[in-house]
Amino acid sequence: MRQIVKFTGKVKISLGIIGALLLTAFTISKDGLFDVGKNLEIFSALYRQINVHYVENIDTEDLMKTGINAMLNRLDPYTEFIPESDLEDFKLRYVSTKYSGLGAKILTKKDGSVYIAEIYEGYPAHRSGLRSGDRIISIDGEQVKGKSAQEISHLLKGNEYTNVDLEIQRADNDELVEKQIERANIIQPNISYFSKNDQGIGYIKLDKFLTGAYEEMYEALADLQEEKGIKGLVLDLRDNGGGILQESVKIVNLFVNKGEHVVTQKGKQLNKQIAYITNNTPILPDVPLVILINEYSASASEIVAGALQDMDRAVVMGQRSFGKGLVQQTYRLPYNNMVKVTVAKYYTPSGRCIQALDYAHKDAYGFGSKMDDSLITEFKTKNGRKVYNGNGIFPDITLEEEKLSPIAQKLLNELIIFDYATLYYNTHKRVNKAADFSLSEDEYQSFTDYLIDLNFHYNPNSEKLLEQLRLAIDEEGKTPLLEEELAVMKEKLNNNDLDELQFYKAEIKGLLEKEIVSRYYYQKGRYEYAMRHDNTFLAAEDILVAEEKQLVYCDVLEGKGSFRTIGKPNVHLASSETFD
Repeated sequence: MRQIVKFTGKVKISLGIIGALLLTAFTISKDGLFDVGKNLEIFSALYRQINVHYVENIDTEDLMKTGINAMLNRLDPYTEFIPESDLEDFKLRYVSTKYSGLGAKILTKKDGSVYIAEIYEGYPAHRSGLRSGDRIISIDGEQVKGKSAQEISHLLKGNEYTNVDLEIQRADNDELVEKQIERANIIQPNISYFSKNDQGIGYIKLDKFLTGAYEEMYEALADLQEEKGIKGLVLDLRDNGGGILQESVKIVNLFVNKGEHVVTQKGKQLNKQIAYITNNTPILPDVPLVILINEYSASASEIVAGALQDMDRAVVMGQRSFGKGLVQQTYRLPYNNMVKVTVAKYYTPSGRCIQALDYAHKDAYGFGSKMDDSLITEFKTKNGRKVYNGNGIFPDITLEEEKLSPIAQKLLNELIIFDYATLYYNTHKRVNKAADFSLSEDEYQSFTDYLIDLNFHYNPNSEKLLEQLRLAIDEEGKTPLLEEELAVMKEKLNNNDLDELQFYKAEIKGLLEKEIVSRYYYQKGRYEYAMRHDNTFLAAEDILVAEEKQLVYCDVLEGKGSFRTIGKPNVHLASSETFD
């Protein structure tokens, strides 16, 4: 028997996150109940004997946690034990967007030093004059160098209206500055940015589906609809790891009529067989809609993208999604501990489950196995387009993934981009508005000079191989014969660093510009800048605005030509239009 839920938003069952903190009753056969009791008795006796007789003193709590985690590792990675000490962090990751602290992100460098990475505008860190790039020396008198990011986060968080004392060092001098800052409630919204351009195309960046996601979406859409309304909408779900299932259902309902089947969850227990049906009148039932996804779009993101794709209500663009079709629910354990358990799989309106990995049949390394192509099944959207299960959500229009060059990745990973943005901020009082900001040729040359002063050395594979060759020559005693040739090769590779900086200039310059504008205009500035340079968004905007491209939008939803089949195994790249 399947339970049907006409969604009102009052029930909270989670997808990939916390849903309801409930005790549950379940039926076990007599034999099954005996086995459970027997194994618990064996485990309890073993734990007691180890604790009493083992030759060394044992941290019994840590030993038990290790045993629990080892047991859960036999299942899927989403079934996990949450000890009391981790409950607040767990709720922040999976349930609530609110915590009490300063409103700043921190980062740690390789040497263990701690820096403020980003300031949230309007919160205590911002009001007190803290800046990105400030080095944190101590928190409430406790030195922080060498501590983990999690340890530092715990020190910064606390009850609302309590004070925290910081000792910081500014990047532009060696002077230590002491600040006492009062903690406040910090809201990390589900929607980090939304806007409308001059052509009437709305854009919403939805980062997660935690508590309040639907309300934020409703308010953002209402704001975008003011004055002349919008001609089309781009909903950006890239890098959105999911959240509460019911939030995703309500968000789908913003674009489709009342009474539509959005998603079904199916578990082995009857009370886990639930169909979710839209229950409200939509705000935008007809406005053209494009959804952006990538390989990190998962869980509730895939419900929204998959449901609207199956209903032929939206064009999905980007790369194949993560492929998480599992539902989790949390249950109380004694002494204020909890466990999050995978209780069901979910199915989109066409009937497909997009779960990509089978954790019941792991490989030799303990990873879930991929579904064999021969087992992948065809399903149909409302207009008869062919879609498939077992491999995430394939986009209707596949866009080439933009990957950073190795040298740009190194500049980011080693925080050189971050440090130079701090230097730039300390020497430039103001910059142009974020959307129009651009470094001049002379300023980019200043950055390359900065790298020379740092003795920055890009070490691609060719240099590693040259070093291996040098060691081999040393071992064979041939260094005197080849020393000159090795020096020439090394010099040429060193000179190649400058060539790489010029060859990838546009990419590196873009990373610098985005980091720099964030120092002046914070997170909003990052997005205002990115909107002008994001090729994926520009491609989505194109099919909503350009008359000849609007035909593509219609062709996708009607399943014309190559758009009749989306994501067929082994031919998915040929079965959908590709835009660069």
